[in-house]
Amino acid sequence: MTNVVFEVDQQRSMTDQSVPGHNRWHPDVPVAAMVRPDEEFRVECRDWTDAQIHNDNSANDVRDIDLTRCHMLSGPIGVERAEPGDLLVVDILELGPVQGRQATGDAPGQGWGYTGVFARNNGGGFLTDYFPDSYKAIWDFHGQMATSRHLPGVRYTGITHPGLIGTAPSAELLDRWNRRERALIDTEPDRVPPLGLPPDEQNALAGTAEGDVARDIRARGARTVPARENGGNQDIKNLTRGSRVYFPVQVKDAKLSMGDLHFSQGDGEITFCGAIEMGGYIDLHVDLIKGGMERYGITTNPVFMPGNVAPQYTEYLTFIGVSVDHDTDTNYYMDATLAYRRACLNAVEYLTRFGFSAEQAYLLLGSAPLEGRISGIVDIPNACCSLYLPTAIFDFDVKPTAEGPRRANRGACAVTS
Repeated sequence: MTNVVFEVDQQRSMTDQSVPGHNRWHPDVPVAAMVRPDEEFRVECRDWTDAQIHNDNSANDVRDIDLTRCHMLSGPIGVERAEPGDLLVVDILELGPVQGRQATGDAPGQGWGYTGVFARNNGGGFLTDYFPDSYKAIWDFHGQMATSRHLPGVRYTGITHPGLIGTAPSAELLDRWNRRERALIDTEPDRVPPLGLPPDEQNALAGTAEGDVARDIRARGARTVPARENGGNQDIKNLTRGSRVYFPVQVKDAKLSMGDLHFSQGDGEITFCGAIEMGGYIDLHVDLIKGGMERYGITTNPVFMPGNVAPQYTEYLTFIGVSVDHDTDTNYYMDATLAYRRACLNAVEYLTRFGFSAEQAYLLLGSAPLEGRISGIVDIPNACCSLYLPTAIFDFDVKPTAEGPRRANRGACAVTS
C-alpha cells in the first residue's frame, strides 16, 4: 500500500482541507509532510481551479472563473537532507484520476474532466485574438480513453501527467522573478491579456503558514501560472509515467509541490486550459544527488527523461505554419511562436470542413495527444513549425480524398449565455 503523505478530500475546497496546500511560490511556505531519499509515496491533488468548473453544458463557469485561486498545489513535500545546490531526483511512478471512495462525484477527476477556452479578458489563450470568448468541453473517462459529448466522433488514449510540479524558490530567486516580471508588465501595462501576473494577495493560499510569514507569502509570493527555473507550470505532456526529473534545489528540504493534473494534452496546451483537467493522485519516488547542480551544470531549469508509457499512434495528419501573419500579409523574422500559431489555425480551418465548429476544433487541439514541433529555425526569414494530429482519434476518415471531406453534424461545445 503506497504511503499517502498528502490527502485531499475532493468534496472540500483546498482551503478547507485538514492540511491545506498553497497557490503561491515562496521559500517560506511550510513543509506539509517529510519524506526520506529513496522513499516512495502518494500525493493527492485537487483540480487546478479548486473545482470551479462544473460538469454541465454551459461555459459561464469558464468565463467567470477566479484565477487568483489558481493553481491549487499539494505540498510542499520536504525531503530529508536536501540542501541548496543538490539535485532532487523525482520519478513519476503512477498517476491518474481520483480513486477509491472518492472516484465519483462533482469534482473534476471523479470520472470526468474538462477543457476550457478562456476569454481574452480573463486569461486568454494562444489563439485568443481569434477566440476571444469562453468555451468548454466535458470529457468522460473510460479507463485510459476519453470521449466528449461536446466533440462527438472523437475518442483517444490520454497521456496523463502533472501540468505543474516544482521546488520552492530561494528568497533571492523569488525577488528576481518579481523584479523582472514587473519590468515586463510595465512595458505595456494596459495590455489585455496582460504580459504577466504580479503577486496578488487576493485568495492567496499560504499552506499552514501563520502571522507575518503568511502575510509575506500573500504579499510577495509568485503566481504559479508560468513555468520558471524551479519547474512549475511547464505543461509538458511527456512528463508522464516512467519520467525522471532532476530539479535544482534552492532551499532546505527542497519543498516539492505539484498539481494541475492532466488526463491528456496536446503540445502547447493552446487554449490556456487546453488539457483535460482533473483532480487525482500521483505516486512518486525521490532521491538526491548531493552537489548535483554544480557538478552537472543544472543551475537554472530542471532536466528530465520522458516517460516510457504513451499513446501508440502511428499515423498523423501534419499541419505546417511559417512566420507569416496571413491576416495582414506581414512577414516576421524567425518567429516560431507565430509559425506554431499558424499551424494551429490551419488545423482549425481544416477540421471545420468535417462539421466541427472552429471552437470545437480549438478545444480538440488543446486536449488531444498531438505533437507540436519546431521543424525549421535556421532558414531566414521564416521559422517553420508543425502540428501532428493523430488520425486514429476520429471515427471517420480525416485524410484528404478525391471525394472530399465527410461533413456531418458534430454537435456543439459548451458556450456562454
